[in-house]
Amino acid sequence: MLGSTHGTLTTDFRARVEACGETPRTAVHSTAAPSAEDTVALDVSGRPLHADAPDLDRFFRPESVAVIGASDADGRPNTGITRQLIAWAERVGARLHPVHPTRTTVFGLPCHTSVAGLPEQVDLAVLLVADPLPVVEQLAEAKVKFAVAFASGFAETGDEGAAAQARLGAAVQRSGLRLLGPNTNLNAFEKFREDLDGPAIALITQSGHQGRPVYTLQELGIRLSHWAPTGNEADLETSDFISYFAEQPEVGAIACYVEGLKDGRQFLLAADRAARNGVPVVAVKVGRTETGARMAASHTGKLTGADTVVDAAMRQFGVIRVDGLDELQDTAALLARARKPLADGVVVYSISGGTGAHFSDLATEAGLTLPTLSQAKQDELHQWIPSYLGVSNPVDNGGHPVGDWRGRKIIDAILADPSVGVLICPITGPFPPMSDKLAQDLVDAAEQTDKLICVIWGSPVGTEEAYRTTLLGSSRVATFRTFGNCITAVRAYLDHHRFTAAYRSPFEDAPRTTSPSFRKAQALMRPGQQLSEHAAKQLLRAYGIRVPREQLVTSAAAAVRAAGLVGYPVVMKASGPQLAHKTELGLVKIGLTSASQIRDAYRELTDIARYENVPLDGILVCQMVERGVEMVVGVTQDELFGPTVTVGLGGVLVEVLHDVAVRVPPFGEDQARAMLGELRGHALLEGVRGAPPADVDALVEVILRVQRMALELGDELSELDINPLMVLPRGQGAVALDALAICR
Repeated sequence: MLGSTHGTLTTDFRARVEACGETPRTAVHSTAAPSAEDTVALDVSGRPLHADAPDLDRFFRPESVAVIGASDADGRPNTGITRQLIAWAERVGARLHPVHPTRTTVFGLPCHTSVAGLPEQVDLAVLLVADPLPVVEQLAEAKVKFAVAFASGFAETGDEGAAAQARLGAAVQRSGLRLLGPNTNLNAFEKFREDLDGPAIALITQSGHQGRPVYTLQELGIRLSHWAPTGNEADLETSDFISYFAEQPEVGAIACYVEGLKDGRQFLLAADRAARNGVPVVAVKVGRTETGARMAASHTGKLTGADTVVDAAMRQFGVIRVDGLDELQDTAALLARARKPLADGVVVYSISGGTGAHFSDLATEAGLTLPTLSQAKQDELHQWIPSYLGVSNPVDNGGHPVGDWRGRKIIDAILADPSVGVLICPITGPFPPMSDKLAQDLVDAAEQTDKLICVIWGSPVGTEEAYRTTLLGSSRVATFRTFGNCITAVRAYLDHHRFTAAYRSPFEDAPRTTSPSFRKAQALMRPGQQLSEHAAKQLLRAYGIRVPREQLVTSAAAAVRAAGLVGYPVVMKASGPQLAHKTELGLVKIGLTSASQIRDAYRELTDIARYENVPLDGILVCQMVERGVEMVVGVTQDELFGPTVTVGLGGVLVEVLHDVAVRVPPFGEDQARAMLGELRGHALLEGVRGAPPADVDALVEVILRVQRMALELGDELSELDINPLMVLPRGQGAVALDALAICR
């Protein structure tokens, strides 16, 4: 058994460095030493560990509003907008001040010729002007808190517009005010129903039209509290609104339509705040395909980010990603209103065996747990359901019991089972009067239980009394129109509560100071160059990642001596700063067992390198490690999130199989293990076809050490690829057989 360098696993992220302690380090993104305050607020890579939630109370509920460019002239676009803003100001109890250089009144209100002439310091300025930049500078002098810019023609139009937006953003930053937009709309000033109660949905959209389906949920009795149409996000961004909404007591869920993220770290910090507060965030994020990414860029002028990284980051911080706007509606509505689950078990209850079987198949395939009800519970249900019908789960009542007193007894008996947390009743079509009675029984039962009851009303008409009045009139029953949306929402509901119950912010444990490994690693870095395999392995060794015994030699005689020291059999490989795919070039020789083979291999390797015009720093004579599971662990740089860590099945087929999982630092041991669980080939680590289980603990240790390297070296390390990382049988460790590192 080979010696192992991996230590005993602990749950303390900061303990995963050398025991001799840590030393302060200046952020890699700055040449100036940070202050004591900055050192606390930044992680070891120079990225923030905390983001304050902006106080947007005076944005959504201002006491005073100025409308710059207000108009009441017939046929002018600003006239309709001014009229809507006046109505909104009246609803929220704000004083509205029109501003226009040539008007004395607008809709009967005194009009001021400039911002300087405003009679009071206003909370919010709405800019109905084509060029908001000069006005922003005036607002700064008037100490206005917030502004909204509707004007388009900025980053969504190309390079020239992006430059104009950059100038606007810089002016806003200097001014001290906060800006929504540009390229936004009036959605923040919509009329929200005030007759609805219960937890509300707060809505964030970069495209106003895409938020309409969620806004109309109010017509189904679901409360909406805020709508933030972020537009191009020159200043205020999606992350700011997530952070703010996560602190509002009336918000039960945050629904987002996201085209591009402005700042990856700020998004993670906002999602972290929501997770710590237990507030679910449900998001449609476009850009899964190249076409979607291009459209998003043309619309908002921001990076969409590599979708695999965005997807992993959302999952890592508990953001529930859905695909359709219908899923966004249904999932956000359920998460906003449903109470915490008392159990994970789902029971399917129907009047039809076919319906129950169909839905159960889909639910089980989606990962929902459908427990088999106990024999005692089945016997109880058969008091009211014919004995020839199945009631183990799904529960098939045959139809007739729902039409009388038995229907409610069945529902109550199912809900009384401690393994049941969710009851789902699919009604594929109305069959009055029995479906009316069933709907009423479900609503009445929901009022008496803390468990979730879901109904799928499959009628395409949707005008039935049982649906429009009975089901939608209940705030305790979650009603869906399709099987798929119900399953998506219920899975998200159970996953969210499992996630938040176990959640610990990774920013709490993220390293703030460098380890001694960092000093060793810096000495090995060569800016702008790819390191040779030998140098890349030294980099790994600096971070306590085990590599084979090996020696770098420059002669055949030295190779023979090295083989004797390393121990036969050996592997010989060419090593040079420009070598990435040695196997394809024939620059790897394995299983060498004699001095003559060593000398022959040395000559052949150097001849090939000379023929291919590949510069070498020598030939590596390496210990041969045969048994184990080949994995790949690496680091890449993402434009939005910075360094990311990847793990997957390794070897020569890594690019073919593409079985990988990604995480954005910082993350802990739980996420490292979760990465392995996401791999399609995860079973290989558990042992297949007689192979012993692999040392998963050692693999997790390597992932965490690679993460530490990625954080400390920051963007100085453009890319790292450990492939293969040979994971040996349990208890024997993991060895990095090859490595590639590219410096910035």
